[in-house]
Amino acid sequence: MQTANSQHKRYAIIDVETTGLKAGQEKITEIAVVIHDGKQVLDTFSSLINPEKNIPYRITQLTGINDQMVVGAPKFYEIAKQLVELTDDTIVVGHNVSFDYRFIQAEFKSLGYDFKRQTLDTVRLSRKLIPGQPSYSLGKLCQSININIENRHRALGDALATTKLFELLCSMEAEPEKLNLKGTNANLSHSLIEKLPESHGVYYFFDHSGKLIYVGKSVNIKSRVLQHLSNNGTRRAIEMKQNIADIDFKLTGNELVALLLESDEIKKQKPVYNRAQRRAFFNFGLYHFENEAGFLCLKVAKTIDKIQPHYTYASAAEARSHLFMLSERFQLCQGLNGLYPGNGPCFQFQIGQCLGACCGQEKPETYNQRVQEALERYHFDYENFLIVEQGTSEEEKAVVKIQNGIYRGFGFVPTEMLQNGFELADEFIRVYPDNRDVRQIIQSYMRKHPKLKIIPFDQV
Repeated sequence: MQTANSQHKRYAIIDVETTGLKAGQEKITEIAVVIHDGKQVLDTFSSLINPEKNIPYRITQLTGINDQMVVGAPKFYEIAKQLVELTDDTIVVGHNVSFDYRFIQAEFKSLGYDFKRQTLDTVRLSRKLIPGQPSYSLGKLCQSININIENRHRALGDALATTKLFELLCSMEAEPEKLNLKGTNANLSHSLIEKLPESHGVYYFFDHSGKLIYVGKSVNIKSRVLQHLSNNGTRRAIEMKQNIADIDFKLTGNELVALLLESDEIKKQKPVYNRAQRRAFFNFGLYHFENEAGFLCLKVAKTIDKIQPHYTYASAAEARSHLFMLSERFQLCQGLNGLYPGNGPCFQFQIGQCLGACCGQEKPETYNQRVQEALERYHFDYENFLIVEQGTSEEEKAVVKIQNGIYRGFGFVPTEMLQNGFELADEFIRVYPDNRDVRQIIQSYMRKHPKLKIIPFDQV
């Protein structure tokens, strides 16, 4: 893992201003690059850039950059060669570096050039080395640690502030003392554990080669990690903790986003110690079909990727138990639902709990209405809505998006941008894949939190 104080390295500390938030669709309006050797500034470059499109008014309000300012500025292709040469053999550094780096990559991609550099994020480093801050946004963090920012939201001003932060982080990063906990891996430092946050988020365990071996979520990351490090309950638990050489985390501000992010990371990264968890994820589903007599029948089956179930379960036994409960609560026929073997009246009809759909005593119209009522509670109340939860600081909100009944993703939106409504929220939402597991997570979370803030799209 690349550290901030590596010797014989050059760093390109960057910041960009843009016409919007989506790399590839929006364009860069200003860029600044500060070349640093880990101790001092070696070179500085900054320039306005003609984005060849109009700058939205809300962006001008934020940055002060308007169409008139960039009309005579160079287009990106005119400074591209200089940027390649300037950043050659450097590690690109930024505060939330992925945002700036993606925009630069997209601009180069439009020119047919594959721009690749190592990256280092000062947000991530700050959370490790300066824990406990109320906010890790550049403005709030710099204010908290007395770093002055001149020309906030302008590329050079933010890049120079990031440079001062980077220098501070370099001076703080030293070889820490070793963790002295019985039965844990001696390669873990005490300071690393102490700097873990006691808040909602997702945590990551890496082995000695830097390979991700486990992903977990918790409402208290530090407490949960310590549980792992003291777990001697199984051979697998002992083996995993002995292989932990480094720990990282992402704060989410709330449990829902932690659950969604954990699910996505496990599916995407497939860590070796999450294999059992991947297999346990909701492998059985509740489906319906209409029989020849026109009755809606429920059935439990293994989940099918192309068909979305009404509800999902970790085991067949859990699924059957739930179907029995639904049949009893809504007076549904166990015979039609595959819970009572054989033909003819089911046992529940014989004891007066089934109204006779299995033997011609009830019409499909009335029976199917109860089936629909049973299934309604497992569907979203709205087709298009946002779930709003607390973000990682008071300055932001976490927003989860459901569109056309499908999970679209989540993002963190500055609270100040929500004062006049949620129109801009979509620009902050990162797209994540929809699947039965995330729908189950969202539906379960909504049932457990009836006071959750829900914003239907027609109110956005």
